[in-house]
Amino acid sequence: MSNRVVVIGAGAAGMMAAIFAATSGAQTTLIERTKDGGRKILISGGGRCNILPAKLDESRYFTDSSRNTMAKILRSWPLDEQIRFFEEELGLELEEEVESSKLFPSTHRARDVRDGLIELARRRGVKLVMNTKVVDVRPVANGRWAITTEGEKEGILEADKVIIATGGLSVPNTGSDGIGLNIVKRLGHEMHVNYAALAPIVASNGPFAELSGVSLNAELTATSKDRSASAEGGFLFTHNGYSGPSVLNISHVVARAPRGSASPADVRINWGGITRDFWESLFTASGTRTVLTVVRTLLPERLAVSLVEKSGVDPMTRLPELKRADRLKLISTLTEFPLPWTSDDGYRKAEVTGGGVSLSVINPKTMESRVHPNLYMCGEILDAFGPIGGFNFFWAWATGRAAGKAAAVTN
Repeated sequence: MSNRVVVIGAGAAGMMAAIFAATSGAQTTLIERTKDGGRKILISGGGRCNILPAKLDESRYFTDSSRNTMAKILRSWPLDEQIRFFEEELGLELEEEVESSKLFPSTHRARDVRDGLIELARRRGVKLVMNTKVVDVRPVANGRWAITTEGEKEGILEADKVIIATGGLSVPNTGSDGIGLNIVKRLGHEMHVNYAALAPIVASNGPFAELSGVSLNAELTATSKDRSASAEGGFLFTHNGYSGPSVLNISHVVARAPRGSASPADVRINWGGITRDFWESLFTASGTRTVLTVVRTLLPERLAVSLVEKSGVDPMTRLPELKRADRLKLISTLTEFPLPWTSDDGYRKAEVTGGGVSLSVINPKTMESRVHPNLYMCGEILDAFGPIGGFNFFWAWATGRAAGKAAAVTN
């Protein structure tokens, strides 16, 4: 007799879990609190859905749990096999955006990904229960589970296996309310503190407010007492701080820095990602060009003016007249500027949630809880996340597949 599996949450991980549970022979029900599901898929990649990275680098993932356990999970469903799944099972041709090493559906429509997953789930026999919120999950007799729901399908469902794929706390208007985190914590699982990851950084009353809308490539490094991160990529001045891939990818260090401490996170930026040696060669060249003329040939005009001003060097200084001390101040401003900040932008704009269920309390092959048999967890609820660029979808697809396949196996 096949298992009755209930999957909670129709996000990326939940839909993948349901698909593989049903494909493996389980009677599968997928419960989703929104009317349609997959809302983070719809907004990802600017509505195009950056479905996967073109290349996977395990070192770019973060966790407070065992990195060895995380690596085992990441290797459970290799990138080439995931690509083949989407192209062959969903019929989505993927194409690479070479400059960013991201894979998108060739239609550049996130809806095609979300709808394709839902349709495949239906074809595989998954029963979808929408507009229904799970408020409790508890073990009952004989290793089975009772799931209490409210909404369109109010009541108590029983299941042989339960897969919790409720996501985290990020972008709450998509339906992420942290209920799954509360449930698994109540069930006795070790948890790491949650925090907003991949979020814009706020700089209240910052020195660059007039530069809102200016963008460029940059290299950032964030360092605190306990952790550090570096990133290269797009950087955008916003009305209240900074955003862009390079900012998002180091923001977790800022998010976890103790507020009001004597040594919060130090964020340094290399504007344009240009080396000190290259700037040195420019500023020691002969000719009649001014300092400002040189800087604005490589950086946006308004930023160039602001940075030269902040260096304390007269922008109209001609290169032959530039003193060594001023040259060094200028190069330091351009390559290791201390970027002021006041906070991260929180869960409202965070791409993912950091922290969550410790990887030590799950079986990395099956995603089954080591605390409660027949309970599985996958996706953002687990303590691991990667940079932007499809890395977090990769994690969702891999953990969802593992949980679905394992839950379908009869005891």
